[in-house]
Formats: sequence, C-alpha cells, structure tokens
Amino acid sequence: MVMMGKAFGMRMVVVCALLGAAPAALLAQTPAPAPAAPAPAAPPPVEAFAQLPFVAHIAMSPDGQRMAGIFNLDGKASMCMISIAATAEPPRCLPVDAKGVVHWIQWVNNDNIVVRVGVQIPVGERLWYVERLFAVNRKTAAVQRLLWDHGGQHGADLLWVANDGSPDIVMATQSSVYSDEIGFFPAAHRVNVETGAHKVVRASQVDVFDWVADGSGQVRAGYALDDRTGTARVFYRSETGGLRVIDRANVRARESVEMPVAFIPGGEGAVVIRNATDKPARLVQVDMATQKDTATLYTAPEGSRIAAVQTGRDGAVLGVRLEGAQAGLRWLDPTLAEAQALFAKVLGDRRATILSHSDDRKKMLVRVDRADSPGALYYYDSGEGVLRRVAWFNEQLQNRRLADVSLARYKARDGLEIEAVLTRPQGTEGKRLPVVVMPHGGPWAHDSNNYDYWAQYVASLGYLVIQPNFRGSTGYGEAFERKGEGQLGLAMQDDLNDALNWAVAQGMADGKRACLVGASYGGYASLWGVVRDPGVWRCAVAVAPVTSLRRDVNDMADGNYQANQSRIAWERMTPDFGAVSPANGVARITAPVLFIHGRHDTTVMPNQSDMMVGRMRGAGKQVDYVQLPEADHYFARQADRLSLLQATGAFLQKHNPVP
Repeated sequence: MVMMGKAFGMRMVVVCALLGAAPAALLAQTPAPAPAAPAPAAPPPVEAFAQLPFVAHIAMSPDGQRMAGIFNLDGKASMCMISIAATAEPPRCLPVDAKGVVHWIQWVNNDNIVVRVGVQIPVGERLWYVERLFAVNRKTAAVQRLLWDHGGQHGADLLWVANDGSPDIVMATQSSVYSDEIGFFPAAHRVNVETGAHKVVRASQVDVFDWVADGSGQVRAGYALDDRTGTARVFYRSETGGLRVIDRANVRARESVEMPVAFIPGGEGAVVIRNATDKPARLVQVDMATQKDTATLYTAPEGSRIAAVQTGRDGAVLGVRLEGAQAGLRWLDPTLAEAQALFAKVLGDRRATILSHSDDRKKMLVRVDRADSPGALYYYDSGEGVLRRVAWFNEQLQNRRLADVSLARYKARDGLEIEAVLTRPQGTEGKRLPVVVMPHGGPWAHDSNNYDYWAQYVASLGYLVIQPNFRGSTGYGEAFERKGEGQLGLAMQDDLNDALNWAVAQGMADGKRACLVGASYGGYASLWGVVRDPGVWRCAVAVAPVTSLRRDVNDMADGNYQANQSRIAWERMTPDFGAVSPANGVARITAPVLFIHGRHDTTVMPNQSDMMVGRMRGAGKQVDYVQLPEADHYFARQADRLSLLQATGAFLQKHNPVP
C-alpha cells in the first residue's frame, strides 16, 4: 500500500474545503441553474477530453463517512479509500496494475473493502482471462488475496456481504480449469476478508455455474446449464430443506428459466424479473415453495424492460434499472425515491444520479451532469438537505458546455425505426457537415445521451457525430434485439448507412465526407463498412476490431460458461462467419484505415488487428497501425486515452478534413 503523492494531497485540501463550503444547491428552495462558463472561440485541447474522470467505481461506506473508488491521481488510476469529512484522516491508496481491469469495489464494513479484478494469464499455449477478489483494510493498509490459490478461471463471484459489521462475505470460485473435474463448477465459501480464513458453505455441483445467497448469507438457489444439450435448470433450497429443481428450459430453443434476483427475509419469498414480450415488464414476489406469485413489486412503463435490480446490504429491493423507452434507475425505496425527486425539482436541465449511499440511505454520493458536460460529484446528507460539491469529474472542463447532444429517430430502408445519438459541433450552422458515424461496441449494448469523451472530442474538431443504435442493440426490447440475428454485416450494417442517408436528407451531413469510427464491435462495423461499401465511406478508424469472426469466437476461453453462451449468441448472428469477416475482404478496400489496439486487450486479442494489418499491407492498401503497449480494451489509462484521441483526430483531419 502506498500513500498519496504530494499532488493528490493538495487536491484533498481543495476537496475538504469544498465539503465545508457554502452549499452548491440548497434543497429548501429552488436555485437557478448553475451558469455555464462562456464558450471560448477555440475548443478545449485534446488533453482535456482525455483526462480520466475524478473517480470511477465509487462506493460509499456503510456509515456514509468514507468513499472508495478508482481515483485519477495525476493521470494514473489508483484505488483509494478517502474520508468524506474534512478530517486529518490520511487516505489509503494503491496503484492499479495496468495489466488488470477493476470491475467494481464494495465495502464489507466500515473498515474493509473488496475489489474485483480481471487479468490475462497464460494457460498452456493460450491466454485466459481470470477474475479474482482482494480485500483492503483502511486502518492497517493490509491487502488480503481471497482464495487466489484455488486456480480456477472464475474466482470473484460475490454472493453476500455481512450487514452486521463483521468482515465476512460469501463468494463462489472455481478450483479447476478442467471441465471433467468437479472443481470446474464453483463452490461457495464463507470468507473472513481480514484474515483470509474460509470454509465451504455450498460444495460444487455438476453443471451449476451460478449460486444466489439470501440476506443472511445462506445459499438458496443455483443456476445450471448443460452446454451439451442446452438445458438450463434452477435449483432452490428452502430454509430447512435440500436443493431441488424447480424450473428447467431449453435455452437453444429460446426458452428461459426464472432465477431469483433477491430473497425476502424470513420465509420462502423471492423476487424475480418478468420481461414478457406481450405485456409490461414486472418485478414479482414469488413463493418459491409453491411457485405462485404473491405480489407485484413494480410494473415498468410501456416500452421499457427491467434490466437489473438494486438491492441493499440487508437484501431489501431498493430499485430497478430500466432499458428502453424510459431508461434509467427507478428507486422503489421511499427515502431514495424522495431524494431523487427533490434533485430533479431543483436541478433544472441538469441530471442527478445517486451513485452510492449509506446503509440508512440518508447519505449519498451523487453525480450531477448533462449530456454535454462531464459534471461533478456531490455529497448529500438528508439531515442537512444540501448538495455539497466534492470535485469536478473533469477538472479541465469543469461545467463547460460542449457540443450539443440530442436523440433522433430515423427509419431504416425496411421501415424499422432506429434511435441515434447526435452530437453537433459548436460554432456551426449545422448544415452539410463532415460526418462521423460511430457504431457502439457489443453489439449487445446501446449508446445514450450521456457525456461521451470520444464523441465530444470528434465533434470539437468540427464533425457531426452520429451514434446509431442499430438493430440488435439492447435497450429496445427482445424483439428489436432479435432483428439483428442473421443480420451481422447485412441489415445491421445497412442501419449505419441509413443513418448517414437520413442525416444527408435532413441537410445536416455531407454524404461525400463521411467516415466510420468505432471500437470493439464498433471497430468491426467500421472496418466492415469500408469492405462492404467502398464507395460510401471516405475512411475508417477501427479500434480493437474483430477482423476474423470465427477466429474470435474460437478464442473464447474454454471453461467459461458465459463464453459458451456467447458462442451460441454469436452463431445466431450469422450463418457464415467467413462471408462477413473483414479479413476475407481486403481486396475490396479502397479507403484508408487506421487501426488502434492495446497490447493488454483481454476482450479482443491484438492478433485480430495484427493479422488484418498484415494482409492490408501485403495488398498495398492505405493502412496506419497504432499499437499501445500498456492499453487495455477500455483505455483505462489517461496516456492511452490521449493516444487514442490524438491518433483519431489526426487521421480524420488528414483523410476527411473539415473545411
């Protein structure tokens, strides 16, 4: 454990001063919106857009006195625990290994946190992505690796955290990478995060990959998948009985099982999500012993689906996360719902998102932002009724209003309505602009009208940026997702072309000055665009792209049942991987292409870009290749983000210059 450097110590003085300063918004009255800084003639420098956010993966301690997260310390990510109050308590920090990825941070009690990390390691002749948990004690600075010696691929499934102040958790981990050994299926352990002492509370069971615990730490349900037959089963255990199968389905035939997402304390009650295609989505309480519904806890608005459930450390259902027509978090807990409504009332066109809260739900960390501004982190105590600013998420940009962001809808050539995010450059009339179409990754994801540093930077150069949520994207219901099946590289790609055609018809874009820019699946779609439609696109930037689809699917690590399920999903997207793989269409490329790939990418292997660049160079094509030796798939380091933006901007300005 290392202490903070001098620069961060100075920042903490500022943070503490802010916490003791006059309130940024007094909730007893309705303040005027915070004035935006006047836009200067010149756009911000590229370094401003590349700046890492002040904090990511933030979590508030149970008592609301401290926060933990991945903090930006002079452009480098560090895991820190910091007192929110203006006290002399020294913060605890340790640098984040550039070779690993932090997924989340959670407090166990007021003295300990657990951190989930992923890292790529060699297993035989292949690289595997493994996940682990470690704990950090804020008083002693001790770091405890939790079951790291078990040797399985997945060793970081947190099932339960004690809510009585003890340092206990229940976690599940594999102990073997070999599918013919019982340790291949995870066992659940109760672990003391301070000492590392542990005991098995649920032994491995063949085909069971996921366990679910109730609010007291008892493992009550399991999800099993037989990858050979596609049969899924749900196991359930009453408070006094043994495991029994209560539901089964054939996932290959698109049947689904109902897996509990939470348990009602004291009895057989559980909570399940129902996302039916012919009726509103619901959150339902079920008697697991009889399999009968006992209550409807929440009904989603029409056109929305329930993507996830937010629970408290005591197991209580606090809220639901929606996708679709009314995406976002809806709080069911009265205290959180009241606070959210109050924020909406006083903040005008600014948005408040409760990022984390104390166990009693009276203290909160809140992000206040806009789609065109990265915003700030605030601390809220309901006893005071005051939002106090802790820090700007981007110190260089602060509350500066950048390019305008809006949602638009257009119709694809077959009549399907597509939603897109538009980012319009400042200082222009918005007519016949050079345009960048930026498809998202996934493809099971979607873009929304939130602050996007990459899109904002490209727009600052004078480009209209269009981010289409093409068919197959999440957030618009199962029927919309299924429209992508069999259409990889076909209708999914048409949707990108149709976004360009729509913008041209609206008078916003110059169709002869259009480029594609994307990462991951978006990198594939950008690259495939110049292969399939060489006369449409002037250039392409492909970041961490999949170039050989079959090779990428085959690279999914054995022993990862989620990868096995992903294989099934990918194979539904196209009957012929080779026919829609850019690696097989090099001869058709006429536009210049820029590849950017991090050598520490564990999601899309760098060999995907290596192979494609080699083939393009061998064929005499215009190709540039930027390899970043320390970058991961998400460009988590500030230096790598800066390289990404600089390379993107220079390439666009060279091959699709803004007049």
